[in-house]
Amino acid sequence: MGVAIKGGRFLITGGLSLIGSHIAEHLLAEGAAEVVLLDNASLTDPGSLADLLAHERVTFRRGDVLSLTDVMEACEGIDGVFALAAMLTLPLSQRPALGIQVNVLGTLNVFEAVRWQGVKKVIFSSSVSAIGNAEDADVTEETPYVAAGLQPPAAIYGLSKLLGEQMGRLYAQRHGMEFIALRYSTVYGERQHYRGVNALYIIEAYDRIMAGRPPQIAGDGSEVHDYIYVGDIARANLTAMASDVSGESILICTGVATNLNRIVEVLLAETGSDLKPEYTQDAGGKVKFTASSIINYNRGKAERLLGWTPQVGIEEGIRRLIAWRRGQSA
Repeated sequence: MGVAIKGGRFLITGGLSLIGSHIAEHLLAEGAAEVVLLDNASLTDPGSLADLLAHERVTFRRGDVLSLTDVMEACEGIDGVFALAAMLTLPLSQRPALGIQVNVLGTLNVFEAVRWQGVKKVIFSSSVSAIGNAEDADVTEETPYVAAGLQPPAAIYGLSKLLGEQMGRLYAQRHGMEFIALRYSTVYGERQHYRGVNALYIIEAYDRIMAGRPPQIAGDGSEVHDYIYVGDIARANLTAMASDVSGESILICTGVATNLNRIVEVLLAETGSDLKPEYTQDAGGKVKFTASSIINYNRGKAERLLGWTPQVGIEEGIRRLIAWRRGQSA
């Protein structure tokens, strides 16, 4: 059985994050009785979320998923957990030992706390990185993981997500915990940070345009990603929590491949800029952690099992991101 959102009490690990903060806002809008945000605040300043943290139904707990005690205390009286706390590919590449601890042992601590505190359901934030560098024409949840062609940080990150998914299934089988893993494609939106390898391009290109500098495009601009708006990600999490589905890994994506040329085209149009992009061969000197020559994610399982479909296209999503960024500048 799913967990009703209205009147429910929920914990979000990594609650100050891009996705965590949007899930919190959606929970509040749907009538959740309490939303607990567990975060060590190492990557996000709580002051940047002052309005959210001031809400009477929001509780912020400064803690770390590497501390089982912190997670146990945060899970007390909770109906459902959204397990987001993790290190993304870029920070993991810089601090691999910590990244592996957070993504594997931290996730294990969440499942242990859920088991002991009797929490009903966990929605685990996974990633299309759990598929790796697949080259199938139609990528589904059953597509096997492929490491060939990946840079080591991307491979390690994807494997950490696969471990998280399997640990969730193990605890579901042994302890009756309901569990769903949501595999996100490239997430972007308001409160965009500088840690996501692929979504990072959007905000960096915007920064260059606003500084009067031409946006840079690697190669011929044909590199593609499946960009998904963070609000659609939040809706998917709430839908999964309330559903009767358990034990599944589900792709949460648009199914639309958008290349870098199109991203720059939208950014220039939305900013009213007449700058011309510069084409480079080295992506501005940054290491490419992912191979993205083929993006053909199938979102059929999300529609079939959860009744979820994306609602915000790339043009509207970038428009909302720019509006937020301008508000921050003001």
